Amino acid sequence: MPEKIVKNKLNSMRLLEQHKIPYEVIEFPDELRDAEEIAEVLGMPADIVYKTLVVEPEQGGKPILVMIAAHRQLDLKKVAAAAGVKKVHMAAHKDAEALTGLKVGGIGALALTHKNWMVLLDQPAMNHQHIMVSGGQRGVDLRVTVQSLMQLTRARIAEVSRAPSSDDDLSQG
Repeated sequence: MPEKIVKNKLNSMRLLEQHKIPYEVIEFPDELRDAEEIAEVLGMPADIVYKTLVVEPEQGGKPILVMIAAHRQLDLKKVAAAAGVKKVHMAAHKDAEALTGLKVGGIGALALTHKNWMVLLDQPAMNHQHIMVSGGQRGVDLRVTVQSLMQLTRARIAEVSRAPSSDDDLSQG
């Protein structure tokens, strides 16, 4: 796959550079939004390509960013427990875009650190040294160390997903 050059440096890249954290830019066609499809196109294992989902507490309050591997399913009960709230729901695409200022498929915690939202990183990420997360723009993922990602986003590690069963709708996320 030919490599494109990011014309403008993204805020997430500036943040990483400001903290002297090495990263790799991985680009793909920006019409792709599904993390599993992105992993497949890039020839990467789905367990290192992470999607960022926007979840809202039922009782109001700040949204929560949840990062899970491309092939996993979000478990809202586990998210609520990890966040210390009674109940949460997925933000609709239009709401996620309005809340973050980013387009679905390009929502990334590194681009949203200024919001000071709770960030949950799914526990399986701890099995890897590096994972890929959105750089804050469709078509741009950043390969960073899990430790650096946790440090910059102040992410909490929590078990917030489940492996999809063959009966599940795999289109979520």
